[in-house]
Amino acid sequence: MTKIQTEQLAGLTLGQATAYIDHYSPELLQAVPRTLGRQAIGLGAELPFVGQDTWHGYELSWLTPKGKPMVALATFVVPFDTPNLIESKSFKLYLNSLNQSKFADISQLYRTMKADLSACAGGPVQVTLHNVNELTAFQPTWLPGRCIDDLDIEVEHYDYKPELLQLKPTGALVDEKLHSHLLKSNCLITSQPDWASVYIHYKGKAIDHASLLKYLISFRSHNEFHEQCVERIYLDLWKLCEPEFLMVYARYTRRGGLDINPMRSSEACDQPNLRLTRQ
Repeated sequence: MTKIQTEQLAGLTLGQATAYIDHYSPELLQAVPRTLGRQAIGLGAELPFVGQDTWHGYELSWLTPKGKPMVALATFVVPFDTPNLIESKSFKLYLNSLNQSKFADISQLYRTMKADLSACAGGPVQVTLHNVNELTAFQPTWLPGRCIDDLDIEVEHYDYKPELLQLKPTGALVDEKLHSHLLKSNCLITSQPDWASVYIHYKGKAIDHASLLKYLISFRSHNEFHEQCVERIYLDLWKLCEPEFLMVYARYTRRGGLDINPMRSSEACDQPNLRLTRQ
């Protein structure tokens, strides 16, 4: 990181001992400018993708006016083009601050969270609240396409190495769906491990599967936020296979009651809801 990037991240609660406040405190939310990660991979104001960051909250609770605790699940969708991403620990602390806070009804809770999260991201954040008995949005399923994890490869590199990526020598054009459960990176600030399954759908020059798996494994000791890792993978694949279409979608396991699931695509499309059993 540059000196400026280090200074901008220094004030985050991530990686610091933090008191857990259980009364409504929107000031706990902390924004991270997306430009910090995007400048590092050569992105400017004009972005070569669209997409969103979909978060799921599993530990949402608040009080009724009579003091009775309520619980729910939540989905939060942050558009790719908001100026800021929401720092994950601050998000958890903010949700925790609702635990002993009274709201007139669930509609007030919804409006409050939507306003606070949108202010932090710098753009409209979509909030959906779910009954804890709801199955549709949280039903485990599987990723489409071929899993490349069974390839018998020899691995030597565990820090980001884009030059591992190769095309198949045939030069064939394909429409292919691939996935791997072996994506692991580390938090930019704390170096705590972030585990993910990644789904890739592309139409372009055929990618060598073994090289793709080695490349994904090379993130294993790489320190970067979830959203930035996905954008890095997207750009590397785009440069490699010059696709007609490309989607990169990562499903990260939850930490502190939240999971983060960034998706970047070359064109507007519906993001699949592909929650896995390990989430």
